[in-house]
Amino acid sequence: MSKFDPYTHLRIALNSDGSITRCLQLPKVKANPVAGPDDVVVSKDVTINVETKTWVRIVLPTKLPSNDHNTVARLPIIIYFRHGGWVLFSVDDASIHRECLRFSSRLPAIVVAVNYRHAPENRLPAQYHDAMDAICWVKNQAINPEGEQWLRDYGDFSRCYLYGCGCGGNIVFSAALRSFERDLEPLKIVGLIMNQPLFGGEKRTKSELDHAADEILPLPVLDLMWELVLPKGLDRDHRYCNPMIMGPHRSQICRLPKCLVVGYYTDPTIDRQQEFVTMLATSGANVSAWFDDAGFHAIHLLDPQRAAELVDTIKTFIIGC
Repeated sequence: MSKFDPYTHLRIALNSDGSITRCLQLPKVKANPVAGPDDVVVSKDVTINVETKTWVRIVLPTKLPSNDHNTVARLPIIIYFRHGGWVLFSVDDASIHRECLRFSSRLPAIVVAVNYRHAPENRLPAQYHDAMDAICWVKNQAINPEGEQWLRDYGDFSRCYLYGCGCGGNIVFSAALRSFERDLEPLKIVGLIMNQPLFGGEKRTKSELDHAADEILPLPVLDLMWELVLPKGLDRDHRYCNPMIMGPHRSQICRLPKCLVVGYYTDPTIDRQQEFVTMLATSGANVSAWFDDAGFHAIHLLDPQRAAELVDTIKTFIIGC
């Protein structure tokens, strides 16, 4: 029997300089800033940090809601952090663009999808820095008279949400804590949405052992992801990976805005997500959890019904914030 190779599973190859070659070729979607007759959104790409090559894709619905005075109502702003286990994917990948389209058109909202840097070429906390660059960039559009027009004309800077799936959920948590160090006015982050947030630890959980051979996220792949993103010399009980450990970050959790954590019981990381929810609640955060008995890692990307359910859950959360 051949030995399982997590590199092969992820379709990546390790290079001699420590970088990786990504062999998986996914269909891309170009930004489309001018709406056609059947387009439910328009989109544009904007570089926010030339040095790090970090850029965002802004997605705006073409059908804008109106308020009681028959004027265009301002939309919540969702800063979106993609999944991909730290090492894969881009916000112009068709599946990710499709999710941003769904969020933007159905919530509705302006989605600012952040194309943060990959590991291992850039290890943590680089991705957290990219997240803060994106948050501060959105804030700057509010105070700059020459700022991004879609955000200035249609965005409600007092209703900003951070959304992330998988490692993106991990980024949301860290970025929210880091945001306390910045003056973000007039931007106000009023909610955190963490969909199957990716956390880890040195000690195996029951769900990791029960689903060690998971089709999408087997245990050796989880281990490799952390090996490639954590700074060398740090283990999986560092707060980047395992925020449930005691540390100075725990005292700041009570300051977080309202949180929503989404999970599925056949996801190998479900035990860590439940432990994370417990930590948030016991630390004084206002947290809601939506855990589904039937479902697996990244099901919302593969099952249209689950994708629609996720949008409805997020919509309810936003209304309640």
